[in-house]
Amino acid sequence: MQPNPAEIDRYLAEDIGAGDLTANIIPEQIQASATVVTREGMVLCGTAWFDTVFERLSPQVAIEWQCGDGDWLAAEAVLCRLSGPARALLTGERTALNLLQTLSATASVAREYANAVAGTGCKVLDTRKTLPGLRLAQKYAVKCGGCFNHRIGLFDAVLIKENHILAAGSIADAVRAARSRASVPVEVEVENLEEFEQALAAKPDRVMLDNFSRADLVKAVGLNRGRVELEASGNITLDNIRSIAETGVDFISIGALTKNIKAVDLSMRIDMRIG
Repeated sequence: MQPNPAEIDRYLAEDIGAGDLTANIIPEQIQASATVVTREGMVLCGTAWFDTVFERLSPQVAIEWQCGDGDWLAAEAVLCRLSGPARALLTGERTALNLLQTLSATASVAREYANAVAGTGCKVLDTRKTLPGLRLAQKYAVKCGGCFNHRIGLFDAVLIKENHILAAGSIADAVRAARSRASVPVEVEVENLEEFEQALAAKPDRVMLDNFSRADLVKAVGLNRGRVELEASGNITLDNIRSIAETGVDFISIGALTKNIKAVDLSMRIDMRIG
């Protein structure tokens, strides 16, 4: 995936404003090289975003990656080496690292969840609980980590929740209205087995089982008999996700993949001044 250059320009403008007062103390002709390393184990993601930051600042910056998106790296691994105008390297450092450490954090968390359900046949999904302005980037990072994307936004699938059902009158009426208005997948969120049976009768494409106990998930899988896709959601963590996956649900959606991340600890060091 490639980032939108206009978005990168906005990220840079947020940091640079009218100009980088500190970098401007360096003579314009000075060239330098730098190295980016990780201080912790991580799944790399966001190399194109990192590259584009420096492309927008100077076409003279060269970047040599030692690894690629989706690679697992141990602490102290070298991610890339850069060379070019010292001003551009210094000005772009923070924006480039912010993007790289955020997307790598997302991919690293996704890898943990993907590993936790390995062999069960269940797929872990992200949600719309993404950082503003980084939805597509984070969803790309989720895939780099080995998990899968739910809908991108409100425009590419229907997810009928409690308030939609109340406004429509019933689960059946909500599904019927959705089918008549858009040729996209239709999903219904339910909170108990009674609602689940109503949803089955309405024949959506998928039913989300929200905050179901493990025992009720097992019952729902038995009642379903493969008629619709089943997605578990709510209060699912690394500690209990495998047990949930083993109930037989098709998907588990996890908001924490994108909203509860802690940025990976990265460092960019100027190695050498040239000229």
